Amino acid sequence: MTRLDQIGEDRLVARLTARLPRHPQLRVGPGDDCAVLGNAADRRWSLLKTDAVVEGVHFTKETDLRRVGWKALARAVSDIAAMGGIPEHALITVALPPSMAVAEVEALYAGLTRCAEAFGISIAGGETTRSPAQHGGPGPLFVSITLTGSVEASRCILRSGGRPGDLLLVTGTLGGSLAGKHLDFHPRLAEARWLTRHFRLRAMMDLSDGLASDLPRLAAASRCGYEITAPLPTLPGTSQEAAWQDGEDFELLFALAPGEARRLLKTWPFASLALTEIGRLTPPPSPTHGRDDRPLLHGFDPFSPP
Repeated sequence: MTRLDQIGEDRLVARLTARLPRHPQLRVGPGDDCAVLGNAADRRWSLLKTDAVVEGVHFTKETDLRRVGWKALARAVSDIAAMGGIPEHALITVALPPSMAVAEVEALYAGLTRCAEAFGISIAGGETTRSPAQHGGPGPLFVSITLTGSVEASRCILRSGGRPGDLLLVTGTLGGSLAGKHLDFHPRLAEARWLTRHFRLRAMMDLSDGLASDLPRLAAASRCGYEITAPLPTLPGTSQEAAWQDGEDFELLFALAPGEARRLLKTWPFASLALTEIGRLTPPPSPTHGRDDRPLLHGFDPFSPP
């Protein structure tokens, strides 16, 4: 019997979503940063996102739960940003060990509330349940977020619109999540809204699993290959390898035509945030020509395939 750690997350998701029921208003389903709902004639479309963080996978038992709350909601906000949208309403589901102190749960919600207030989100409800004991000790803390949003139909950016020759750009710096960056990142919502207002982006996504995992996903969705043509922008003290595969950067990766890219680099208004051209999309790779010269590097996979 095939195990999850033998196939990894992408192949598992492909198998699970191959025959899912589909409503006529579902414009974009599994495979992008958010689901997109609406009719072709609608001026605005609805966005739907769910995400989860689990103790022992996304944070440790010792992590300040205010930072965990911020991260849990900010991850979903980052996905809304990657579609060019605006977040609106959140539902919060938590699985809690019964031995957990009430003050700790309140700290978690303080972090959730801080993030919601920062991005104009209402927390509309949710669910609380019990995390079962494991090996004689308390079970892990689990936080699941469901977030709605909306986007103008003309500004909704998918992963699948890239074309060979498009340039690839990233915001900010990459790497350093293992040093704590993943707990305090700021979703690039304002930057994404500015980009979709002023430029014709072809494809975009946020970098949650590392460039080594996410860039191939964007390229594959656009039916392209890719090549890296410049050093990656790294967090000070981190290596190119870390920037390639650490994961949980939550920066924007996007593709646009060369002329648009040159104009963008001259007019980028966010002085405190780097914007870097790192490569380009290419025609689809042939079986004898790989997508990149670093095949041994890979980003985060929750099932850690060998």
